[in-house]
Amino acid sequence: MKIIKDALAGTLESSDVMIRIGPSSEPGIRLELESLVKQQFGAAIEQVVRETLAKLGVERALVSVDDKGALECILRARVQAAALRAAEQTEIQWSALWDHVAVCCLSPAQMRPC
Repeated sequence: MKIIKDALAGTLESSDVMIRIGPSSEPGIRLELESLVKQQFGAAIEQVVRETLAKLGVERALVSVDDKGALECILRARVQAAALRAAEQTEIQWSALWDHVAVCCLSPAQMRPC
């Protein structure tokens, strides 16, 4: 997926995250992270963002993450939304997005290995 314009997803409300994605002339994902829990969870947040972009096929992007305590499933959803907007995708590859949706939406009693 090629990022062709700047795009946003999310809010700056508590328990949410604001993702900004834009095009980059250099290969790779350049990531800037702001979070109240950066010291404790910064590496995990960065890993989730990079994994999500990799599943979507994003190879070049400037990404800014302003985290306000979002759960992992919210973080993934916001990254996906911003990437799709930035790539001006009209057709969604649901298989690339589906991996973590079931985990987020199930209660602990309903969770089982895929």
